[in-house]
Amino acid sequence: MSDLVNELGVAPVGDERIGVVERNTTETKISLRLNVDGQGSYTVSTGIRFFDHMLELFTRHGGFDLQLKCVGDLDVDQHHTVEDVGIALGEAFAEALGDKKGILRAGYFVMAMDETLAVAAVDLSGRVAYVVDDQVTVPVVGDLQSELVADFFDGFARGAKANVHVKTMYGRSNHHKIEAIFKAFARAMRGACSRDERMRELLPSTKGLL
Repeated sequence: MSDLVNELGVAPVGDERIGVVERNTTETKISLRLNVDGQGSYTVSTGIRFFDHMLELFTRHGGFDLQLKCVGDLDVDQHHTVEDVGIALGEAFAEALGDKKGILRAGYFVMAMDETLAVAAVDLSGRVAYVVDDQVTVPVVGDLQSELVADFFDGFARGAKANVHVKTMYGRSNHHKIEAIFKAFARAMRGACSRDERMRELLPSTKGLL
């Protein structure tokens, strides 16, 4: 593999890291395929258009490929759909990354979006924790119940067994506050999933387990 390919972090053919999740409950039915080493392509359908938009931009900014379909009990509430998609997406990352040898493991990003600034930090540590401070001041953004942003990241942290911290530092537009968080999260995950050629046989931990 050339130095240029190493520098760009492009996986050789046949070496893509892929996670496939089928999650079926009485509340949601989810089919998901994730390629961590993708090109930012997506096909996303959850029944909540603003949520679809956030997942689409997460995929594009992360450089992942994502095929996701969720049919949830939206006649009851959006909660089950948003939380379960978070869980399934986290599980897909966990499956795709396998034993996590050679990855950077931790990542962070500060994202500017017009008048808004957001920060995200992740650690694929094998331990579950999440903190969300989105500064959103309205109950609904687009067609998404805004309080469910926290439930998505809660579900993702549990599915991926990761630490996830996202925060809006400041901003005016509630749309921008959520979007900036998802973009920052995408870039942080992209960094955490990146492979370090120097440590390709090593686990990024002194404990011997992640």
